[in-house]
Amino acid sequence: MAYDKFKGISRTHRRVIRRVGLTALAATLVAGAATPGIAAADAPVGGATVVAGQDRPELGQAAQEFVDAGFAGLQLRVRDERGEWVGSAGVRKLGQSAKPPTNGRFWIASTTKTFTATLVLQLVAEGKIGLDAPVAGYLPDLGLDKRITVRMLLQHTSGLFNYTGDVDADGKWESGIDAGGKEWVGNRFRSYQPEELVRLALSRAPRFEPGTSQRYANTNYTLALLLIGKVTGHSYADEMQRRILRPLGLRGTSVPGNRSQLPGPYAHGYYRYQDADEWKVADVSRQNLSLLAGAGDMISTTKDLQTFVSALMGGKLLPASLLAEMRKPAGPYNLGLGLWVQDLGPDCGGIVYQHNGGAPGGYGSLMYSSADGSRTLTAGVTTGDAPIDPANAFPTAVDKLVKQVFCNKQPNQAKPAQ
Repeated sequence: MAYDKFKGISRTHRRVIRRVGLTALAATLVAGAATPGIAAADAPVGGATVVAGQDRPELGQAAQEFVDAGFAGLQLRVRDERGEWVGSAGVRKLGQSAKPPTNGRFWIASTTKTFTATLVLQLVAEGKIGLDAPVAGYLPDLGLDKRITVRMLLQHTSGLFNYTGDVDADGKWESGIDAGGKEWVGNRFRSYQPEELVRLALSRAPRFEPGTSQRYANTNYTLALLLIGKVTGHSYADEMQRRILRPLGLRGTSVPGNRSQLPGPYAHGYYRYQDADEWKVADVSRQNLSLLAGAGDMISTTKDLQTFVSALMGGKLLPASLLAEMRKPAGPYNLGLGLWVQDLGPDCGGIVYQHNGGAPGGYGSLMYSSADGSRTLTAGVTTGDAPIDPANAFPTAVDKLVKQVFCNKQPNQAKPAQ
């Protein structure tokens, strides 16, 4: 997704990542999150609309480049030494001129995984879960391979089939639940139960022996959802609210379950798909993401994502030892526990931690942070009706944006927004 993400990964694995939604981040649109205390008046900068008084034309231009690449819109929030910058580019809805709101919600897709991993690690800290304990010991009725540990779920090293589709040993695509194309559009309001998703995955052959390789699979995090429910006796949504959302005041963030409606305000997301010989575009602002339970179903805002990742990196959600485990990279993907570990190089901020996400259609998110949580980038992106390949267009736009935020340190010229 980002410019160094796929270094050293085979072309087959890159295709897999695209098909399961990892770089489908690229196929996204946006809604916004307002910051109290910032002036409400907007002014155009580099084609983007930004909050008045924020003299950061380079960020406005970086936001506009997503739209120039063919995306419908983007909302962006950056926090660094100069304070907080909030802006948006593109349109809220096709055919209209209004820009994406900076106080709305959007589907964050796989960025959900960082929330889920944090919740699991809180239970590890309390002694309710063993990080290297077999998952089968907590969920005996599923018939899991007893070698699969909790750590393997969070690191994508379990070898389990990805229920939204995966490749076999010969590199051929093996279908799962439809998460794209005409089939997904027609079934996007269908409800799924987490155990249903997991059992489908377990009905297929493992991709590799547990712990011997790494393959991104939504199955791992839906299993983590079931694990949380089993050891706490409460639903995943309730535990997320009690342990993370309420303590951090994340009022714009939710686990929607079977609800398909985004709370307003929001920008519309679109999905371009082929129906026989005809290309069609559907407004997919409403969709049921129980398809990605625990792995990609949450709704949030750029402000809430910023608050969350800053608290996480600042040690407010996990003890130091488990935060260190979370940030320890493993495998060819440089994956920690629910986080990607990305080295931007010594001249560009060094290590950053991130997890982006792409819904099956229309929406996605960016969430990046420095090691101490003081410098963050959070964003929502939407696709429209442009005939672009997000897997190609998205990384280039993200590359420029990430470099702009993390490689260009500025003097402290403004106080952070309150």
